This record gives sequence, structure tokens and C-alpha cells, in this order.
Amino acid sequence: MDKYTEMLVFSKAADLGSFSAAARELDLTPSAVSKLITRLEDRLGARLFQRTTRKLSLTAEGNAFNERCGSILDEIRQAEDAVMALHDRVSGTLRVTTISAFARIHMIKLMPEFMALYPELRVELELSERQVDLVGEGVDAALVLSDGLTDESLVARRLAVNQRVICASPEYLKKHGTPQSPDDLLAHNCLTHSSITHFNDWEFNTPDGVRAQRVKGNFHTNSASALHEAVKAGLGIARLATYVVQPSLAKGLVIPVLAEHAHDSSSIQLVYPHRRHLSNKVRAFTDFMVAKFTPNAPWEREPVSDD
Repeated sequence: MDKYTEMLVFSKAADLGSFSAAARELDLTPSAVSKLITRLEDRLGARLFQRTTRKLSLTAEGNAFNERCGSILDEIRQAEDAVMALHDRVSGTLRVTTISAFARIHMIKLMPEFMALYPELRVELELSERQVDLVGEGVDAALVLSDGLTDESLVARRLAVNQRVICASPEYLKKHGTPQSPDDLLAHNCLTHSSITHFNDWEFNTPDGVRAQRVKGNFHTNSASALHEAVKAGLGIARLATYVVQPSLAKGLVIPVLAEHAHDSSSIQLVYPHRRHLSNKVRAFTDFMVAKFTPNAPWEREPVSDD
């Protein structure tokens, strides 16, 4: 058990790049994490981390150890899941990650129904805009907005289309005019995402093919929900996913622009690690989400409250 704990703490610190972050994830104190790492290094006779006041990084020995630790910890999780499956129970802890806007608008509203079906299950929902290493960080499933899946260690189930709409409030368009071509956006205040830079390259169909237009304005935020509110408030033009903005479109609170030029969509996928024994909790969650989002997503069937 001591070796397992050491490996678990080491792997978490390596993935997060911080003893303090690992301590928070594992419900330990930073000093306990530091002591476990030191004990592990003493036992192995090797320094696994380079420590400075500003940065924590793996040594060559640490990188080699981390690669093996990930595989071993995953095997342990698979062994536990296989035993749980024999009892046909949906229990334990289900760790799920997705972006904050999708979680707030859709995921959290579905959780009461899902958890009522499986009262022995504990759900940990992480909201993150970064790309999460599911295997390395011990995450069971992720809802991602992407078409590509190059990691052969993962399985993806397509749930819905993430269509994006360029839109503005009626008040903004009345005051500043409606853009008639992508080039007209250069004269408008375009609201941008501060943490996902490629989100600010808006794609359009042109006679010469698809063209990306880099936009700019005086309002930036790391939240799609905040962008939505800013558009409704008349601050400018933004590109928003239909799962965020559909209720406002239906009520006329925002109006689509350049619809004939728009060329931007991706898939909303449920992704989970490929394992020989898929745990009951992941299978139950996958089946539930597929039932809720296919063949038509909720925002395509009926208006969703944007309160």
C-alpha cells in the first residue's frame, strides 16, 4: 500500500506540475505530499523532480518512472473495475471533465436524474478549458468539442454537432450596422475568448474556399457564458455555440449575422480511456448521455433556459 500511495502521489504531482495542486486533488497536505515524494526518492536512490521556487519539473529518471507509473496505476484501476463489474453494481467515484459553459448549461441539469438512477455512485465533475490527460490524471470520461481523436488509448462517442453562430444584439446592430461580409468585421467590436486563442479565428466560406478571419475587440473573457451575456448586453459581435445561444436566438435577444458565409462546426464527443474491462460506472454514464443527446441534442428539440 505504501508503494501504491507513493506512486499515486508522484503521478499526480508530475501531471499537475505542483505538489500543492496534487495535495488538493488527493485531499492531503502539501507537506505530506513532499514527504511522500522524498521517501520515494530516498528508496529509489534517484532525484525524480527538479525543484525551484517557481517551477517543478521531472528529471530524466522522473520521466522514466512516470511512464511506468501511469500504466501500473491504470492496471490497478482496471482490476478494481473488473471486480466491481462482477457484482453488476454502479458505484464508486466517477470522474468527469468538460468545459464550463457546457457543464453549466447542460451537464449539471442532467446530474440529478443520472444520480437518482445510481444512488451508490459519487460524481466528481471538473470544469476545465485545458486538454486533460484522461489516463494520466485518472479521469473516467470527458465531454470534448473536437472532431479529431488521434490517441489510440481513447474511445470517442459522438453525441451532437457543435454548430457555432456569429451573432449580435438588435441594439448593437441598430447602432453600428449589420456586417455584410467577413471583411466588414474589421470595423466592428468583436468579442473574443482570452484563453482559447484559436477561438478568435472565425472561419468563412468564400469563392476561394474557407478563410479564417482573426477578429479583435475591447472585451475578452475566458468564459463562453460571459461572452453570451456580453452579446445580449450589446457590447459587440461574438461567435457562440448553439448549445449556448439557442434560447436567445429563439427569443430574438440576439440575431445571427453572416450566416451565409459561416463555416464552423465540430462534434461534441464523449471520450473515455480504452480498457479491456469497461467499468459499469463509465458504461452507465455513456449510455445515459447517448440517450439524452441522440439523435437530437436538447437545444435542437426545445428551447433551453439561459437564466
